[in-house]
Amino acid sequence: MTMFQRAFPRTVIGMALAISATACANDFFKVTNPNVIDAAEVDGASSAGSLSASVQQNFATAVGTFIQFSSHFTGETYIMETSGAQNEFGRREVSELNGQAFAQWRDMSLAAASAKLMLDLELPTPTTNINIARAATFRAYAMLFLATDFCTGTLSSGPELNNAQMLDSAVFWFTKGMEVGTANASAAGVALARTALVGRARAKLQKGDKAGALIDANAVPDGFTFMLTFQDDLANRVRLSNALWRGTVDRSVISVPPYYQTTDPRVKWLPPGQHPYNAWDAAAGAYVIQQKYTGYASPIRLASKLEAEYIAVEASGDMAQQLVLINRQRRSVSLPDYSGPVNAASVLRELFDQKGFDFWLEGMRLADFRRQPIAASRYVPVAGSAYWRPNLGTVGTQTCYPLPFQERDNNPNFK
Repeated sequence: MTMFQRAFPRTVIGMALAISATACANDFFKVTNPNVIDAAEVDGASSAGSLSASVQQNFATAVGTFIQFSSHFTGETYIMETSGAQNEFGRREVSELNGQAFAQWRDMSLAAASAKLMLDLELPTPTTNINIARAATFRAYAMLFLATDFCTGTLSSGPELNNAQMLDSAVFWFTKGMEVGTANASAAGVALARTALVGRARAKLQKGDKAGALIDANAVPDGFTFMLTFQDDLANRVRLSNALWRGTVDRSVISVPPYYQTTDPRVKWLPPGQHPYNAWDAAAGAYVIQQKYTGYASPIRLASKLEAEYIAVEASGDMAQQLVLINRQRRSVSLPDYSGPVNAASVLRELFDQKGFDFWLEGMRLADFRRQPIAASRYVPVAGSAYWRPNLGTVGTQTCYPLPFQERDNNPNFK
């Protein structure tokens, strides 16, 4: 198997505030605005490596929280939290005033915006510069996650965009990442190009471009996997560590629901008594912790040939190919071959059941549910049903999060 793991050291980029006094009678001080950067003074060639590494880290910092809350939204996990705002995700009733949704929007938007800052620089060898490939790839992934989890979006304080427009932008930058990474030809460049290729296939499929998704997915080489890596730096865990492990042990709010407590090894978990942690809200029930991620430095899979295979068989609509993949994945965990009804709807549902186990807690289920609301609905809280936590009402009808009020209030293009 070809596996690429890329880790970057923490980068701190600072600016000095210059204040100068004069003896002029008309003013006492001249203050340089610390928020304004003169582009002419930025040395793109020397700072590009640090900037592109920061882009990747901004995305890595944001994506774990995206995965956690989409897992509550789609029933992959329970939220063992007393906060009403947190439980809005489990209830599929997220308000535009929800602070957690805004935090997710802000952090992922930072990843996209920091990439734009990097990509706006005039760098040498722009057709082969690996820093351009990295910034473009992770700008695209930031746009992809914003498009799949939020109902609408915006870029660089521009007008409100629908999901198709956001996905078009993601496809553009995935293409840039592919082209430059391929031309760079180093191992790191090739890894970024393939990561962007998987991302572009996912974005095209989400947008409804099945033919394009199929071509991209089939082009991903066998054995490819790209892992986002993290660090256990005690002083910088919020920035550098795996957010899903933090949510499991630091806040103790991510619990595995009863219906996922199976013997399938793709969903790893431990019951109370086999771990030392207590749920944030002990009254909510047994705290069954996930074991897909087991430490602050646990990596998160971002792109793989396996995902490309799922994209390809969904995009093709070929039931025979879908059954081949279903049975291969079932056999890989010692399950018998699929024996249910052999019709398009039933086989597609089984395909998404297997995908749900293969990519549990990797942030794909919400996009799948939005794209295939029947086939990918297994374990997603049913609208109108009682929420699993007593006294919090019923499950809502949302399939995505509303754009946060703060964005609408502060964005001049929304006035």
